[in-house]
Amino acid sequence: MYREYAERLVKEGYAYYAFDTSAELDAKRKEINNFQYGHAHRMDMKNSISLPEDEVQRLLAAETPYVIRIKIPDGETISFIDLIRGEVSFEAGLSDDKVLLKADGMPTYHLAVVVDDYLMKITHAFRGEEWLPSAPIHLLLWKYLGWEDNMPKWVHLPLILKPDGHGKLSKRDGARLGFPVYAMSWTDPVTGEVTPGFRELGFMPEAFINMLAMLGWNDGTENEIFSIEELIEKFSLDRVSKAGAKFDFEKAKWYSAEWIKKTSAEQLAPAVNEVFKQNEITAEPSKLLAVIDMVKDRCTVMTDFVKQAGYFFKIPAEYDLNAVKPKWTEQKEEFFHSFSELLLGSAALTSAELEEQFKELAQERSLKVGDVMLPYRIMLVGGKYGPHVFDISKALGEKEAILRIGIALELFRA
Repeated sequence: MYREYAERLVKEGYAYYAFDTSAELDAKRKEINNFQYGHAHRMDMKNSISLPEDEVQRLLAAETPYVIRIKIPDGETISFIDLIRGEVSFEAGLSDDKVLLKADGMPTYHLAVVVDDYLMKITHAFRGEEWLPSAPIHLLLWKYLGWEDNMPKWVHLPLILKPDGHGKLSKRDGARLGFPVYAMSWTDPVTGEVTPGFRELGFMPEAFINMLAMLGWNDGTENEIFSIEELIEKFSLDRVSKAGAKFDFEKAKWYSAEWIKKTSAEQLAPAVNEVFKQNEITAEPSKLLAVIDMVKDRCTVMTDFVKQAGYFFKIPAEYDLNAVKPKWTEQKEEFFHSFSELLLGSAALTSAELEEQFKELAQERSLKVGDVMLPYRIMLVGGKYGPHVFDISKALGEKEAILRIGIALELFRA
């Protein structure tokens, strides 16, 4: 299909066959600094403009490898309206005669994007500003192919820059600085290496879209959190920045945390169940929503629910023993045996009432509350994290809390 359009351009004098070998092109680049295959040098090269017609036909009949290049005019100014940048003008002669069809018959981006956009009836062409220098080539192709009346409106978007602002953000930057650069995982077709994306890290789609929108746009207010529906309603190209935006991973995580906070437990539950499933955690449906509400303010990304909520449904696999064992005593162990007995009859108590009984027992045993509060947290969750410890205890239930106290006591005394 693309060859048909490339050959048409040749036939109408807007493109030509170029038979130069790689060695010949390399030699010319060494001979001439900043060599460009264009109006200044095309007559010195081996192509269907510089060669006699009979020689061109002989080369074609002999199946000599060739590419098809666009013939860029000299002395012509090409202008167009970009919906972000306004009127943009280029001197066509400053561009080289880009390859449209490669020797293997495959089209380059320059030809393919124009043909595809025309056939798909694209009305607005959005692309990164790095393609701005190629705009004259594409505009000429729209003109040469007779499709000017169907040409889309042009939008060259600002780039997402490295965190230091020096250059476009790349996959290497993500690997070097420890953050994803793709929306979802990407597999290198050559090496098979898998690069995780924002989805795998645990970003909600809504948070990711919100963050991307705010990198190069704002609605003129201080507001930074927008639903997709609000973005659709408020978004306008006249408020898109012309300058690139530095990528700030900490800010991206802030968007993620804010979206988790503002999203209801009912809406979060399917995604939480998915990350639980990936970590062999089975949540009790009757408890899940309450647990999500307890911990969601502590989560930055969805995968944080494994640490912040997984212990409600699965006995901890690891315990922060270093936080307990150096100061562990028989007196504390006796305290927790007594507290386990107290728990047996605590079903009717509120979290606050259970806490009060815990403190009274500590006072009776001449223990500082802080000296037994941290061990109790670690008994229940495995580490120094989570919501109020007695809220956790009540959510687990008396039997589960007693079971975990017993498991932890074995480890603390070992």
